[in-house]
Amino acid sequence: MPSSPSKKLETFPNPKPERDFHIHMEIPEFTCLCPKTGQPDFATLTLDYIPDKTCVELKSLKLYIWSFRNEGHFHEDVANRILDDLVKLTKPRFMRLTAKFYVRGGIFTNVVAEHRKKGWKPAPRVDLSPFESQSNTRG
Repeated sequence: MPSSPSKKLETFPNPKPERDFHIHMEIPEFTCLCPKTGQPDFATLTLDYIPDKTCVELKSLKLYIWSFRNEGHFHEDVANRILDDLVKLTKPRFMRLTAKFYVRGGIFTNVVAEHRKKGWKPAPRVDLSPFESQSNTRG
């Protein structure tokens, strides 16, 4: 049976709920319609999150993203709507959605929306790549 667009998002249990870990997804084929002109808008979405009890299931995410293809949305609206829907579903410790829209009329639009669970504080970042910073200082 072929897949079709759907607003139904699904989750699965976090396999390591006792640990903060970062999930990074790149979605390079997002499309919706400009609500003013009806012309297509194209974007790459980047989803970064630290799950709590559940993770978003990838096939449902793909079909959900696809469901915006024939809908009119302002860039700011659609980025925040997607983040709100994902936060409502997964209740993550942290989630950031970055929407990088391709040029239209000579203007690129990037929208970054974030959610932090009340009381959650990230662990300090550990940098394990000292050679990377040294290589940047050489001429």
